[in-house]
Amino acid sequence: MDGSFEPRLEDRRLLTGAGSFLDDEIAPGAVWAVFVRSPYAFADIDGIDLSAALAAPGVLAVLTAADLEAAGIGTVSVPIPVPGAPAMAAPPRPSLATGAVRHVGEAVAMVVAESEAAARDAAELAAVDYAPRDAVADIARAAEAGAPQLYPDVPGNLAVDWRPHGGTADERAALDRIFAGAAHVARVRLVNQRIAMAPLEPRAAVAAYDAAADRYVLHVASQSAFAMRQHVARTMGLPVEKLRIVSGDVGGAFGMRTSGYPEYPAMLLAAKRLGRPVRWRSTRQEGFVTDNQARDTVIEGRLALDRDGRFLALDIDCLAALGAYHTSHGAFIATVNFARCLPCMYDIPAIGLRIRCLFTNTVPTGPYRGAGRPEANYCVERLVDEAARLTGIDRIALRRRNLIAPECMPYKTAVGTTYDSGEFPALFDEALARADIAGFAARRTASQAAGKRRGLGVSCFLEIAGGQPGEGAAIGFPGQSKLLLAIGVQASGQGHRTVYRRLVADRLGIPADSIEVAHGDSDDEIPSAGAVASRSTMSVGGAVAAAVDAVIEQGRHLAAHVLEAAAADIHYRDGVFEIAGTDRNVALFELAERAGTFGESLDTRSSYDAVSSFPNGVHIAEVEIDPGTGRTALAAYTCVDDCGRVLQPVLVEGQVQGGVAQGAGQALLEWAQYDADSAQLVAGSFMDYAMPRADDLPDIVSDLRPVPCATNPLGVKGVGEAGTTASLAAVMNAVADAGAVIDMPATPERVWRALQPKQAE
Repeated sequence: MDGSFEPRLEDRRLLTGAGSFLDDEIAPGAVWAVFVRSPYAFADIDGIDLSAALAAPGVLAVLTAADLEAAGIGTVSVPIPVPGAPAMAAPPRPSLATGAVRHVGEAVAMVVAESEAAARDAAELAAVDYAPRDAVADIARAAEAGAPQLYPDVPGNLAVDWRPHGGTADERAALDRIFAGAAHVARVRLVNQRIAMAPLEPRAAVAAYDAAADRYVLHVASQSAFAMRQHVARTMGLPVEKLRIVSGDVGGAFGMRTSGYPEYPAMLLAAKRLGRPVRWRSTRQEGFVTDNQARDTVIEGRLALDRDGRFLALDIDCLAALGAYHTSHGAFIATVNFARCLPCMYDIPAIGLRIRCLFTNTVPTGPYRGAGRPEANYCVERLVDEAARLTGIDRIALRRRNLIAPECMPYKTAVGTTYDSGEFPALFDEALARADIAGFAARRTASQAAGKRRGLGVSCFLEIAGGQPGEGAAIGFPGQSKLLLAIGVQASGQGHRTVYRRLVADRLGIPADSIEVAHGDSDDEIPSAGAVASRSTMSVGGAVAAAVDAVIEQGRHLAAHVLEAAAADIHYRDGVFEIAGTDRNVALFELAERAGTFGESLDTRSSYDAVSSFPNGVHIAEVEIDPGTGRTALAAYTCVDDCGRVLQPVLVEGQVQGGVAQGAGQALLEWAQYDADSAQLVAGSFMDYAMPRADDLPDIVSDLRPVPCATNPLGVKGVGEAGTTASLAAVMNAVADAGAVIDMPATPERVWRALQPKQAE
């Protein structure tokens, strides 16, 4: 692949209204489900009277936790383990609440009726006797003595206490000696506020049951039909072959569609009992109190430096909110993903780390674009700016002084990872030049003349991408000179059909329009962990490359049979197998058709386990603040990224820009704020929750300085999380440089209050 521009295959269909999203799913005879949800953040359930709901017009069934328990449906929480954690408290999460509710919006019952309106009216008639209890939404308060306890067998609300580095007495003593002897110690305390994911397409599902096959079918937006099936089948207590997951187009995922939710098992059970498909469509208000949320951490960090400004040690203590229950990856993200991004692009020889994951009476947290990476980078980059202020060393010079040199690659970090490649100093200098740092003083003077305060923020980021588990790919030849590529990851805007079709076309030397790409059906049996963690091109690309190689190798043997030659003499080039040095050949598609006549096939399945890679880059933001109102405008944004070999520049640019938009949204606008006393979600609609819009963003200047990855055959590193990982620190360091040293989000009120003493001066 030469990286030249190619329009995305997906665009025309999606932009002309020909997409097939969940609400477009045709399900003849379907009935509708509506959920009765708790208005309390924490309460015992003393009783439920559903008689009026059952008697309402059009109602077919009402299910409660007792129905699900009788059917053998188990916990929705299936958290993956945290390596090195001494223990993990993992209370069960029922599909429908039993005994108590632990966050606003938790489902207590499900009403099924002939129409959505009838189900909604009947749900209003459900009488639930709640006994409210004191709730806790704030992560710092949840860790305090005397805080409300969500579970009697989880003291202190503590689910995980993870100390992978600096955890033993000897390690802690050694770290403390470094800090005690350091010339300078920079310190920060940072609140990474809770985020609502709010995808363009709300969650929805259609559940069905095939009585003849004794098999369930769930149509649901996912990031991998295969991974979704694993989760839902486990909750249902089913062998995986008894469940099929089908995903069509997906209107935004960002991590929130990686695993199952409580609604799906209840719907599947109702579909079996009623013998009819069951539909459910979340309202936007429901989404705010049921979809996984993200971030919600409090981080205390310190950075030790010598007299010359060299970094000696990093020590981080973090509290991370899980919400009321575990999601599949919530604890893993807060711990392992966070740690594996350290020490970012800097040479820091010693690292101490403690992360405590706690339960709170809030919506559970899960993967969201970046998933631990932005939190880690934000902490390090805010510390570096604080170190520059403390030491008096210019922040640009301080960063340059501590960047890992290219001759140190491969670089073994203090947390045990190994960076395989990277040219951090050259990338840093290129970003500074591209952002015209030399001209910033003049721009700041111009802003001052206009009565504004201008700030500049730098963020050197590094993240982890790829890794286990692996991905699969299958190549089939259905006839009519067509090749079918089946993959397990589910696209939600990344352009998978475009990039993987071209990858196969280039490696086989065949026309791209002869290739079709399929995904979104667990019946394809393509192993997949999903389109998450910037891993798809690396992992799926590796599987696709292996499948192509297998097709060529198998084809050589079949061509040898057809051409009556030795396999060693068969060469493949541009869609043709030929005997070297002769004009005797057979085309790929002809060979695929002829293979069937003697009981052979070119159909191939392959998998690939990608070793982790480390995308990196430098992002530079400029903000302009109106001190009279506190309004902060993102005046300029420049980024230079190393995502390894670039297969499709237009897709890379789109990923970076989208990530920057989401990161800037968190830095300046977004906050899923809960009331401290009631744990009610205060920002529970788009009237209260501020999403970034086009006029909140400048023209993002995005450049690439790729250094091929050395650990996978395509040389790619990943780019999906880059913009979000880098932008939090870039924007907030710029806000601080303009005079407002505050936590996110930098709302006008917060900025205005921070500037008041400076205004008086």
